[in-house]
Formats: sequence, structure tokens, C-alpha cells
Amino acid sequence: MRVAAATASEGSTDTITGDSSPAMTPADNAGIKKTRMNDPRSVLPPNVIDGKAFAAKLREQIGKKVATLESEHGITPGLAVVLVGENPASQVYVRNKAKQTREAGMNSFEHKLDPETSEKELLELVSKLNLDPAVNGILVQLPLPDQIGADQVLTAIDPAKDVDGFHVINAGRLATGQDALVACTPLGCLMLLKDRLGDLTGLNAVIVGRSNIVGKPMAQLLLKENCTVTIAHSRTKDLPGVCRGADILVAAVGRPKMIKGDWIKQGATVIDVGINRIQRDDGKTRLVGDVDFEAASARAGAITPVPGGVGPMTIACLLLNTLTACCRQHGIEVPE
Repeated sequence: MRVAAATASEGSTDTITGDSSPAMTPADNAGIKKTRMNDPRSVLPPNVIDGKAFAAKLREQIGKKVATLESEHGITPGLAVVLVGENPASQVYVRNKAKQTREAGMNSFEHKLDPETSEKELLELVSKLNLDPAVNGILVQLPLPDQIGADQVLTAIDPAKDVDGFHVINAGRLATGQDALVACTPLGCLMLLKDRLGDLTGLNAVIVGRSNIVGKPMAQLLLKENCTVTIAHSRTKDLPGVCRGADILVAAVGRPKMIKGDWIKQGATVIDVGINRIQRDDGKTRLVGDVDFEAASARAGAITPVPGGVGPMTIACLLLNTLTACCRQHGIEVPE
């Protein structure tokens, strides 16, 4: 699928998909709108990558493909989202996922379970969803309550329905160059990179962060695009120097403004996966990324903002994965 022109800390849960990150509030969204309305051209600066607009185009294309799938094959993709407990951020993300699933013309199946739900009960639900032909994608929202092991639950999901791309089989397929359902956030990052840069062959790519959810799959995707890839992390020696050698810099560490402006190579493309809520001088809070945006944007050839950069791509890619999974399960090509 071509379209015209959130953070995972090292070894932690995915904060872009809402597993442990601050939820986007109405005030956050209002801030994005206000910034754009104040621009007389109603556009972002030329070196700022508008992930929100890109994601909207992607969702529109997915909706058209879903309609084609229904008209030509009588099939409607279905996404099941499971929420255990009452984590406020998770509730926001689940609600947004369900809304955008329906807007794309897909069936949305929501399962909201009590915080006291046992691991056995959750695994039984996952087993039922694995066998349900109306469900093409399964997403269990993280974090889970302490009595439930996330690894056991994620491993129980049928890899063919693992639209989060977290299952070890999908991770292995990606690493060995086979067709796989790819984790949504790195997939969205790659789309933004290719849309901005085109062919990535030969570029030096540095990924700061080694999580299974963003860092490692991002590295595999960039290797497939013929980049020279370095995975850096909190114990990397001379991290600023490593970053300065990057034509593409992906930050996914979950530390506010960790990547400084003078770490950025002149003209580099910077993808900021981080979402961190910090306190302002007036006592209110705001969202920032892992990159010092103001300083970095003075040097970067292209950079994603926070919010409005990578975040919107995650749910859009979740819908894309659901469409892809549905087509594969029925042995048909994804509609062009």
C-alpha cells in the first residue's frame, strides 16, 4: 500500500500504543489545532513531518480497500480489542482504536474485563477469539494487571491474528525476511521515512532504544531497506557521537528531550517515537518527545513533532495490519 505525500523504552512496554504512556487529552489536541490555525498557510514548517495528516490519508485509503473487499468478496475485517482493568490511558486508546476501526468500515469487537480477571480467564478469551472467523485481528491492551503475565498472553494469540506484531513468530519472520505482521509503531515510522526520503539505500540509520516493540523491529525494517543500521542504548559509549553519524535517527527511549540538538547531523531525518508528559513552569503539563525538538529542528532536514508525528500512525498501521491479516486468512490479495 502506497500513500502519497509512540515510546517504547528499552525493554519496557510500548508507550506509543498507550500501554504505559500519558493519554492524549482534549487540551493536547487543541494545542495541535491552535498551532496550525495560527500559521497563515495552515501548514507545518517544511522540515516538520505531519504524521497526523499522513495517518488520515492512510486511514482513508484503508477504508476504500475495506469497501472493495466487501463488494468483491463479501468479507468485512474484524478487530477485537481486549482491555483488562481501568487504566485511564488504556481506556482512551481503546476508545480511539474502536472509533477508527468503525470509521474504516471494519467490525470492532470490544472486550472490557474486570481488574480482578485471572490469567486463565484472559487466556480462555484469547482462545475463543483465535477460533472466531469474524475476528481477523486481536489486540490485548497493555499494561495488564499484576496477576497476568503479558508474555503468556501475547504468545497465546494466533500469529495470523497478531495485528500488534508482538508475537515471537512474527518477530522471527521479520528478522528472517519473511512475510510478517509488523509492530505498528515501527511500520508507521518506516512509512514516514520512505514518504519523505524515497529510497533509503545506503543511508546510515541509528536507533536509540532496543525494545522488542520499537527498536529491534525498526532495525529489521531499515535493514530490509538496505540501510546501515546501528542500535544504540543507554549504555552506548559516546552516544552523542554515534547519533551525529546518522542520516536517519530514530529515538525511542522514553526520556524527555534526551536527544540534544547538537547530537543531530546537519540535514538528518529525525523520527521521535517518544511521548512524555512533563510539567511546565505554570504547573500545567505538556507532551514532549525524546528529542529536544526546538534545538534539533534547527539542524534536521526533517523531523517529527510530538504530538502529531509518529503517534497517529500507530492506530492507522493497526488498521492496515488488520486488513492485511484478513486478506491473508482468506487467501486473497490486499485490494489495490
